[in-house]
Amino acid sequence: MKLPQKFWLPTILLTPLLSGGVPATSQNAVLNSEFIYATAPFPSCHASTIVETKSGLVAAWFGGTAERNPDVCIYVARIENGNWTAPVAVADGVGFSTNRLPTWNPVLFQPKNGPLLLFYKVGPSPATWWGMLTTSDDDGKTWSKPQRLPDGILGPIKNKPVQLANGDILSPSSIEGDGGWRVHFERSRDGGKTWTATPPVNDGKEIGAIQPSVLFHPDGKLQAIGRTKNDKLFEVWSSDSGATWGKMTLSNLPNPNSGTDAVTLRDGRQLLVYNHNVRTGSSNKGRSPLNVALSNDGTNWLAALVLENDPAAPNGFAYPAVIQTSDGLVHITYTWERKRIKHVVIDPNKLLLRPIVNGVWPQ
Repeated sequence: MKLPQKFWLPTILLTPLLSGGVPATSQNAVLNSEFIYATAPFPSCHASTIVETKSGLVAAWFGGTAERNPDVCIYVARIENGNWTAPVAVADGVGFSTNRLPTWNPVLFQPKNGPLLLFYKVGPSPATWWGMLTTSDDDGKTWSKPQRLPDGILGPIKNKPVQLANGDILSPSSIEGDGGWRVHFERSRDGGKTWTATPPVNDGKEIGAIQPSVLFHPDGKLQAIGRTKNDKLFEVWSSDSGATWGKMTLSNLPNPNSGTDAVTLRDGRQLLVYNHNVRTGSSNKGRSPLNVALSNDGTNWLAALVLENDPAAPNGFAYPAVIQTSDGLVHITYTWERKRIKHVVIDPNKLLLRPIVNGVWPQ
């Protein structure tokens, strides 16, 4: 995504009060909310991803009996004639060892030129998995034979890559293991054929961080934001298109060690989807509520929308993916109770915003 040198940042519209002093809400901004499938050949699902192709939306996720089980496959569905197609398994962990292995965390990405890319992981655990890539020349209907990514290249770990003004694909990645949770970035200058990786941008000790999203800012600056073990989201900045990164810091937004995603809107604002909660004392690991926030600068965030809020939900609502499509609408997919993948469509111009004071979501 290329932003113009000067672009309009709309004035923040704070939420008005209804009669009686009750705050208005952003529910009018929600244009559609649906499950991608009603029935499926798997009982459990997680880690969805969504992309716009020239013929419509494509979503993917992993599904099986349970996360980490060897029967977990990568499933894909497409919007066709206004409806989601039935889930189809497009990748599995067969053939890598004497035992079948689980698959993990698919990520869809459509470069400006070339086929649709589907990254995913195979391996016994996040500390030992490796990256895989399959491609589609027909917008997700059929897929190539999967190829293993080179050693040292994992691909995007959870959230989508971005394409820079010069055509480079920048992939937000991270590693888990003995060295702690550490973020790094992978770059392709040839449409995904070859890759190079930066060193980790954090030491995994002061801040344990994974699963970044990349955001665009004026003057060519990039920001990455994502999940930590430190009860807050992290942020880290680059002033040279992601070649080098500054010191990672913690934001003022809470994080229950759960996945997030974010996107830079065409008007320059930043939109973030995350669980505004902490893990401690929560039966579902803090994965409720699931929230949408907006920011003009990527640092100061305003409450925009609560997508889900059920503290008693055993598995919560988590692992969002978010994009803005060519019509300006925002599409979010997320795990709903580990049973379904939900798809929500939002008009970002109808979101009513309220301040988040000292990290507290307004009631």
